[in-house]
Order: sequence, then C-alpha cells, then structure tokens
Amino acid sequence: NNDETPPLSGGSGFRGDILGGSYSANPTWPADPTFDDGGTLIKPANYLANTLFETTTDRFLANGSLEYKFDDHWSAKLNTGYDKSEGENLSVLSSNVLSFDGITGLGQGNYNVLNRESKLAELTVNWNKDFNDDNLDVLLGYSYQDFRTSGRNSAGRGFGTLDLRKMQRDLKNTVDDAARTIDGSYQQYFYGVNTTQLQVNRLFPEVVAGESVPFAFNKLVQGMVADTFDNTDELQSYFARVNYSLNNKYLFTGTIRADGSSRFGPDNQYGYFPSGAFAWKINEENFIGDKVSTLKLRLSAGITGNQEGLGYGNFVARQRFSELNAGSIQNNLQVNQNGLVIVATDVPDLKWEETLDFNIGLDFGLNFDRLNMSLDVYQRETSDVLLRTPPAAPAIDPFQFGNVDATIVNQGIEFAISYDFIQSENAYFGASYNIAYNENEIQDFGGAINTGEINGQGLSGAFAQRFEAGQPLFAYYMAIFEGFDSDGFPVYRDVDGNGVGDPIGDQTFVGESALPDITTGLSLNATVHDWDFTMYFQGQYGFSVYNNTANAFFTSGAITNARNVTSDVLTSGEAAGATADVSTRFLEKGDFLRFQNATIGYNVPLSGEGALKSLRLSLTGQNLFVITDYSGVDPEVTSNTGDLGSGVPSRGIDYAAFPNPRTITFGLNASF
Repeated sequence: NNDETPPLSGGSGFRGDILGGSYSANPTWPADPTFDDGGTLIKPANYLANTLFETTTDRFLANGSLEYKFDDHWSAKLNTGYDKSEGENLSVLSSNVLSFDGITGLGQGNYNVLNRESKLAELTVNWNKDFNDDNLDVLLGYSYQDFRTSGRNSAGRGFGTLDLRKMQRDLKNTVDDAARTIDGSYQQYFYGVNTTQLQVNRLFPEVVAGESVPFAFNKLVQGMVADTFDNTDELQSYFARVNYSLNNKYLFTGTIRADGSSRFGPDNQYGYFPSGAFAWKINEENFIGDKVSTLKLRLSAGITGNQEGLGYGNFVARQRFSELNAGSIQNNLQVNQNGLVIVATDVPDLKWEETLDFNIGLDFGLNFDRLNMSLDVYQRETSDVLLRTPPAAPAIDPFQFGNVDATIVNQGIEFAISYDFIQSENAYFGASYNIAYNENEIQDFGGAINTGEINGQGLSGAFAQRFEAGQPLFAYYMAIFEGFDSDGFPVYRDVDGNGVGDPIGDQTFVGESALPDITTGLSLNATVHDWDFTMYFQGQYGFSVYNNTANAFFTSGAITNARNVTSDVLTSGEAAGATADVSTRFLEKGDFLRFQNATIGYNVPLSGEGALKSLRLSLTGQNLFVITDYSGVDPEVTSNTGDLGSGVPSRGIDYAAFPNPRTITFGLNASF
C-alpha cells in the first residue's frame, strides 16, 4: 500500500491542520504558494506546495488449517496464521513553508518505521454424537497468539535542499546510516550543531546516557533525533464448550474460557470467563400452527474480559529516556541530552476488565420466514474498568493504569423486522428495518476525570466532557451559554449561586452526551428480471456534537484579525474582544439520517456458448446525502483532539475533521 496524504491532524494546535488553515484563511488571498501577508496564519496553498507526506506499507498474510476426523465422533482442527507488515512514513516540510516557527527557513522532516508481526496457533478437539432425537457436542481448545510491535521514530531539521523528494532521501539516509554505526542495543541516538559526535542513549544491559560515537556517516541534515521501540504482547487461552440439543427443541450451551495476557502481572495474568445460553424452539411444539415457521425464545448470560487500551508493560515500574521528536531539535539546531522518565508505575494487582452480559431474545417468523422479527433486551455491566489515572499525591509520576472502582452499565432493547413484499419468478422486493435504544451510565465511581480536550487559541487545557458517576460516557460538562449582553459579551448561567456567571466556575453537566440513544437502519432490496437494486439508510438520534471548529475559528475576534468566518458570526451580536470559552454555545444536536449506500446492477443476458460465461455491470454510491441540523461538515466525525492525560479517547468533538467522502463506483464483473 502506497499512500500520499495532505497534512491532516485532529490535534494540531490552535491553528488546526490544512483544513483549519483553510477555514481561517482570508478569502481575498490569492491561491499562490509564494504569497505572504506577513502574518502568522497558515497559508493553505503555500502549506500544500511545500509538504510531502507519504506512507508505504508491505504486508504479508498467511493462514492455514488442517482438520482430521478420527471416526464418526472425534475430530481435531489446527488453525495457524501469520501476519507481518512493514510500514515507513516520510513527511517533510521545506524551508519555504511560511508561518511555522522553527521550520520556516530550515525545513523539517519525520521518518517513522512501524513493523507489526502476529503469529497464531489454535488447536481444537471436537466430540459429537446423536442420541435418538438428542445431540451432544463438546469442544476443547487451546489458542496462542503473540503481537510484536517494533520500529523507530525519527526527525530532522535544517535541510540543504528545497526538493521534497531529496529531503526525504536525505533524512532517510542520515537516520539509517547513523544507526549502522552503533554497536549493541540502544533506545535513542541524536546529534545537533552543539555535538561533536553522535550521542547514544542505552537502556540495556545497563543505562548509559549520552555515549559518544564518532560520525562515520554523511550528515545530510543539521539536527537529527531517533527513538526506537520493540514490544511484544502475548495472549494464551484455554476454552471449552458444550452444546446439548434435546428433542431438537431445547438447546443448552455452556462455555468457559481461561484467557491469559502478558499485559498483566504474574498474579493476575489469567481471567476466567464463563457463559451459558438456553433456547427453546417453540415452533417445534405441537400446539404451534404450520404458518409459524420460527418461534424461538433465547436466554443468555456470560462474562467477557477486556485488555484493550492498556498497552505494553503498564503493570510494572519502567523508565525510558524521555521522548525525542522534532521539537527536541531547537530552532538554533541544537539538541540537548535528555533524561530518564517514568513511563509506567508498579501496579501488581492490575487485572482484566470484565463485562457481565444478560440477554433475553425472541425470534418470530411466518410463512417460511417471509415475515421475520427479532426482539432482544439486554443489560451489560462493565467492572474493574481499566483507566489511566493520576497517582495519589505527593507522587510525581505522570499517571498510572488501574482497575478503578467504577461500573459502566449499558442496557437497552433492539428490534428488527424484515418482510418479503414481492416473491415471484421474475421479481422480488424485500425490506429490513432495525432500531435499537441504549442507555449508558457510569456508576460507583468516587472521582471525576476531565476528558474531551478542546483545541484553539486561548483554549489551552480546555475540555468539554467529564467521566463521573451518574453520567453517561462522554457526558458534556461546560458552562451554559445564555446569549450576549448589550455590549456583545457572552453571558453564562450562574450555577454555583454566587451571582456571577463564570465560564470556568460554573461548569456543569448539561444533560447531553456524545453517545446516541437510538440507532436505526433500513435496507431495501429488489430484483426485476436481470436488474437488481439495493439501498441502505442509517440514522443516529439523541446525541450531541461539540463544534470545536466553530469555537476555534468562527468568532467575532477571528474576523477582527482578518480571518475567515461563517456568515452567522456577522449577525451574532458578539463583540470583537469577547472570549470564546467552552460552553453550550458550540454544542449542537448531532441527530442525522444518512443515505449510506445504493447499488444498481444489471446481469447481461448471455447465450453461454461463447468464451464469456457471465457479465455484470453495477453502479454504487456511498454517503449519498445526510439529513441533519448540525452546522458542521458531518455529525458522525470525531477528531483526536487529545485526552488531557486521561487515556479516555475523544468522541463527539469536531475540530476541522475530515468529512466522510461521497464516492461513486462503477463495477464490471466477468467470468470466462
């Protein structure tokens, strides 16, 4: 895979990335890469012309299975898998790029290598036997998988060329050639105009800071830093499942898993997760008529484990040399020795996050399932929640992972219905519809964690969401905007009762979340002779989006500074000197209905006597339109604006987000 991308990033400071720069750009500027107004704003044409971001990835996947039947009852199966990818990213900005302190006049580049390797081996043994109308099926299994992630992040500053391709080659050759001059294991290496030799930081077999290695390579950039990593995580599972069918009416299933992960300490590596299910095929009973083709009652309960989001080695105290990146190369091209920092603290009791799931379901079908319906009611309780939290004072560690005393409850109902309206030899028309309601709540948590970082000028450290008991995940927490006063300054609701509306002191939960309450989908399918049609609509309702783009760019203060704004800013009544703090002013309903995709196809009639056996033409459109009141480009986007160190990912924050594209695809399929 070879990808070239524009400079896009959801967390790129108060000016945003290329999209943020385009939103802010004065519309009277010429589309000339050499234009310079002397200001500090990004010049989009200049930015694009002087950047080159490319990623190349080579990936190899292999899967195989071997099955052997010992007799009519016993069988065994071995599954193996191997997946390896080698990725390389080269991103350069030439010295001609304007308004980038430390890059303008110098040039900057990043050269990152990411290698991933995964190996899987799974063995199952199965025993199956019928007893008249009954059946017993027993499965025992073992699975092992490891995940190795290795690579290097490097950067350079101070290039002797404006040619973007040559900048890439110069940085790559410098970083690779420097690495070849170092013996033994190491974490980092670097140099600047203030070093007379290559500096190397080692962790093993002992910590060595700033070891000097002679320059035995060509320094094609004036300052360079590189940081390496090599981590392996392992998963091991033992599992068993028993299925018993009684009279082909009553179905029983029991499962037990013992999952082990190297992300946890020796005492808690394994988690034990049982589950059970029962189904009653009521339509097999004599008192049910022939028109009822399906009537099944389902009951299930079980526990599942989660280790995602934890990352490598966070159960044990670890130190590494602090990160070296492009910012470590100062504007004067000097690079200074860095020190050891704590990257993980000792948490010996860190263990699996668990989710207890209860489900009751009913399936119903009439006339050979021409009409088909299903109803599910569920409750899921997640406990021992894995979160990254600040340690107790007076510790100076930046954070630690732990199983916090909190429960996250999801409960709801799901309904699906489908009906074949037309069934004939030359025509068919059917429709399927589903709707689900989910209620989410955090319970039994004694603290509060600020999440949902907001970017923009004057918004350093600002946030829009909070993790707290009694609220759903991604609950919005901010001041309540009540309009502008006679002088054009914002007015906020006085929540704490001190007589003054304060955008910081009067922050509160506003009763909105980024999680939708209701999700729906509608699928339509039709065939007429050799033509076929499909359409799919999806909707989400009962959630809100924080328009960080408007908060950062579309204010009266922005247009006063010759920046572009949306037309509503001109009539908002906002004073030029007003601050734009985080508030419900920029919180909008995100409800939408999307025409997700549609396909029309034609199977060309053929005699079958020639070389061409079949020919199909198709036209497919995706994301054809969206019906929404959200004022941004797309209510379903989420920007990675940051997490304020909480480890809770962003959701529902739109900061110059790249919208979902509309694509039209023509397809031709032929067989010979």
